This record gives sequence, C-alpha cells and structure tokens, in this order.
Amino acid sequence: MTLAIDTKVELNNGVAMPLFGLGTWNATGSLGRKAVAWALESGYRLVDTASAYGNEREVGEAVRTSGLQREEVFVTTKLRPSETGPGTALRAFEASRRRLGLDHVDLYLIHWPGDDRDSRLGAWRDLEKLLGDGRCRAIGVSNYEVSHLREILEAGLTVPAVNQVEFSPFGQRREVHDFGRSHGIRLEGYSPLTRGERLDDDTVQAVARSHGRSAAQVLLRWAVQKEVITIPKSNHRERIVENAAVFDFELSAEDMAVLDGLEGGRRRRR
Repeated sequence: MTLAIDTKVELNNGVAMPLFGLGTWNATGSLGRKAVAWALESGYRLVDTASAYGNEREVGEAVRTSGLQREEVFVTTKLRPSETGPGTALRAFEASRRRLGLDHVDLYLIHWPGDDRDSRLGAWRDLEKLLGDGRCRAIGVSNYEVSHLREILEAGLTVPAVNQVEFSPFGQRREVHDFGRSHGIRLEGYSPLTRGERLDDDTVQAVARSHGRSAAQVLLRWAVQKEVITIPKSNHRERIVENAAVFDFELSAEDMAVLDGLEGGRRRRR
C-alpha cells in the first residue's frame, strides 16, 4: 500500500483531509507552540486541537508563522461539552476561531456527546449553520457511539464527516468503525500509541523487530494502513519526527492480522 505523509482521504462532502497529523492534548504554552512548529517542519499537515485543551492560541500562532499557506494546513478544533446548548455552539466556535487567529476552521467537532439528546441535536444544527456559511469546511463529532450517530441520521440532519475516537490495536471500536464506514463517516483515531502504556507488548515488539522499527512506528503504520486518520501526540521533537517516519515501510497481511488480534483494554477520555 503506497502512502506518504501528505496522503489525504476524501470526506463525505468532498473535502480532502490528511490521513496523518499531530494531536495536541496537554500541549500548552511555548512547548505546545514548538510541538506544532516541529510537526509542520517535519511534514505534518493536520493539527488537532480543542477549546478544552486550552492551547488554541499556541496552535494558531504556530500555523500562522510556519511559512506555509493557510490551505496547506488542515486545522481541527472542538466544541466543549458544556457548550452544546442551542445557539451556544455558534458563540463558542467564534471564540475558538479568534483564539486560533484563523479566518476559518477546516473541521469542527462536537467533543463529547453528553447526556442530553436535545442538546446534542441542537448543537449539531448549529454546526450545520457554520458549515453552510463557510466558517468551517467540514463538521463532525468525537467520542460518539453508534446510538449517537444514529440519532443524527434519524433526524434527517447532515451526516457527520468524521467521528474521532480512541483507536489502536488494543481498542479498535469495530462497531463504531463499521457503522461509520457504512454511512460515509470517516474514523479518526486519537491515542494511537496508547499513551505509551502498551508499547512494550510482546506482539508489538516482535513485529517492530521484524521491520527494524520502533513499537510506536508499528502502531501508527497499522492505523494508517487501515486508512484511519491518525493523530499521535508528542511534545518531543525527536518523537514527532520518528512518529512521521512510517511511510517508507509496509506491514504484511500477517502482521496486520496479528495486530488485529490484540483487541481489548480500557478506553480513556480525551
């Protein structure tokens, strides 16, 4: 499978989104700004942030000062769970956009579904307005289960372009992935490196040794070969560079099957 760091996938509204990017959870202040700058220097073209991360200003500054054209960088941010009431999302989006210092956002997500159906659907209708007037190029959700996705479809609203969930061989979200795929909802995976907790797994280590690669690179390659949008997070320059070096080797069908067999383990909130 031929892939490159600038490989893009097409969302259900025709927008092209990079397959690989940088997650910025817990990347604040000058270090967060540097992490984004290092990633862009290393060829990353997707940056994922959120209002709840408290780093939109740093992310926006790094993008604006990168020397890249705005259309070269795909920027995602997210609506806080506390801002999902009808009309609130529009104000929250504008606050995020001002902090980023950008004229538009490429992808805007509802960060968490919350417990109230009316609030979820009200917020989603607000996101439809943002999409309609061009303030964002695509809209989606994060941490949604099949039941949450189904209620959007049953209400006859815009089908989400993306559902961002935790995704690794240890937690593959197969039901969510299959449902999304059948309805044109692209899966995006956060915590692909399991926050380092499973890098010493014997199976992952064995596959890594067979390719002369790190365990982290194997986990990332597994995800991108599944064409799941993948956003590893790091604040360390050398790891940011290493994480991107997954486009010059390929896992075999046997490797993929062995890694697929690792399903199981807890999920985390992010």
